[in-house]
Amino acid sequence: MIQLLHQPWQHYALMDSGDGEKLERFGSHILIRPEPQAIWSRSLSEKEWTQQAHALFRRSGKDQERGDWQIKPGAAEQWKVSYEGKGFRLQFRLGMTAFKHVGLFPEQAAHWEYIYHHLSQNLSPGAKVLNLFAYTGGSSMAARAAGAEVTHLDSVKQVISWARENMELSNLNNIRWLVEDAMKFVQREQRRGNTYQAILLDPPAYGRGPDGEKWHLEDQINEMLRCCAGLLRGEKVLLLINLYSLGFSALVLENLLKEHFGTAIQPELGELYIQDEFGKKLPLGTFGRFVSSGNLTVM
Repeated sequence: MIQLLHQPWQHYALMDSGDGEKLERFGSHILIRPEPQAIWSRSLSEKEWTQQAHALFRRSGKDQERGDWQIKPGAAEQWKVSYEGKGFRLQFRLGMTAFKHVGLFPEQAAHWEYIYHHLSQNLSPGAKVLNLFAYTGGSSMAARAAGAEVTHLDSVKQVISWARENMELSNLNNIRWLVEDAMKFVQREQRRGNTYQAILLDPPAYGRGPDGEKWHLEDQINEMLRCCAGLLRGEKVLLLINLYSLGFSALVLENLLKEHFGTAIQPELGELYIQDEFGKKLPLGTFGRFVSSGNLTVM
């Protein structure tokens, strides 16, 4: 198992973490957001946090998902940041949402590099990539920058619009956008006999499809990966999955991947994390990924 460190980049820094929160810099904006895994103590004082922050997020009453931003006068609610990869450049429009997110998961930068590198060097030109639960499009844009034909799927129409805006900011084009339920889509694609050379998944613990379909990770991830195994074909293939559920270790992912893609694959498995400026490591989910020959033993 490996620990995959997000590499420092100009427009993002985890300045400090602790006491159930994190202090982050996104471009010119410094934010305070909840972080339930940061159960250690802060390195900076509460006064230092609040003096530096342009905005902080507070949950609304008993609702553990939604909340409100307390924004200092003069601070913008939307702004832009960029990511300079090795051979590609991405731009993102950020904004403060009611779910504490700002439109960017910076720990994913390590995966953007992996996607771009392997698609541009190891997969055939014009490889078909399916990105499920794709959010605001960082992985989709990294794949498109590598020359892949990308299908980007998310269940929320506003998020698709946000991802399209990021694509245009990044001077990219021709990503295929779908507002769909992920499970229904992969089942339908399998019935139609459609295939992809790379599949990217970033499923939440819980979610809803556009027509109210329920997604529950523990109940449905096994079937989702079975369908993905049926869709993945080519001389070389790539699969990358993130899991943010606190109860799932990388060993769970190893068992799932080898069940559905065969024991011959050699996946990289581990934990994503970001290290704050005082050396504390903040875990941000488990991942599994592999590049393999297309002759997978689909179980």
